[in-house]
Amino acid sequence: MSRQLPPLNALRAFEAAGRHQSFSRAAQELRVSHSSISRHVRGLEDRLGVQLFRDHARGIKLSPDGAAYLTRISPALDAIAEATEGLTQAPEGAVTVNCEPLFASKWLIPRMQAFQELFPQVDVRLEASMEIADIVRYEADVAIRFVSQGATYTEAALISDAMLRPYAAPSLISAPVTDLAQLLSYPLLRDRRDWTWARWFQLSNNGAPIDLPAPAWRMSAELSYEAALAGQGVILVTDEVAACDVAAGRLNALSDIGFRDGGYFELHADGALRRKPVRVFRDWLFAQTACWRSVAYDSQPNG
Repeated sequence: MSRQLPPLNALRAFEAAGRHQSFSRAAQELRVSHSSISRHVRGLEDRLGVQLFRDHARGIKLSPDGAAYLTRISPALDAIAEATEGLTQAPEGAVTVNCEPLFASKWLIPRMQAFQELFPQVDVRLEASMEIADIVRYEADVAIRFVSQGATYTEAALISDAMLRPYAAPSLISAPVTDLAQLLSYPLLRDRRDWTWARWFQLSNNGAPIDLPAPAWRMSAELSYEAALAGQGVILVTDEVAACDVAAGRLNALSDIGFRDGGYFELHADGALRRKPVRVFRDWLFAQTACWRSVAYDSQPNG
């Protein structure tokens, strides 16, 4: 018995438009024009004899028939994509990663050569920014951001919540510090994001607060870090960010006392994980950060 199948391009256009509830976003994902999406969807509706979308105050909305059809079509297209990729010897394509500057320069870039050796056909396009990329509009496939403790980020997955502790260049302090008064005699480098030194000194002082001078000037995290490398002061930084410089002898951890103050999180564009290059990069990222994460990584996320 022959299968009654609509054109594949029409199904792809409908499926993307249904996921996004937008012809424009579907067009951006599939890299075609808005009119092309509209034409394919209208043709599919004519072929099926049903209305798949309804006009809405903010654009379009799936009809009940359209919603039911989408729940069947999406897994089928995913299965076709996975079967096709399974025939490919290696992932190939570009992945745009938007990352905070400090994590990008001190953690990600030093490890990119290892990733490229594993996946030479994957082109990682790294962007550094403190502003969140608009992944809805596909400005990036993957974004990496630090989220402070107490903030909610329900759509993101934890990459690392490594301990925050003091570090300094060996030229400034060559051994761990046990005398808090001695540590206070050095410049305490301050990040614009927050003021965490008070919390660290309180932990180190058996819970008793220590009167610290108000910070006169706070630099960006990356400038504070470079100042610490240059021997100009002590910085509170997470262990995973400092790891490469510690291994190279450029920084020393000054104390075993540390605390978690949030973590680095990953989020990705809707539908991005349908692309094999994005999946392998994400899986590699979480494998590399496993030792700095307090929770297990779910290798089968939604999306």
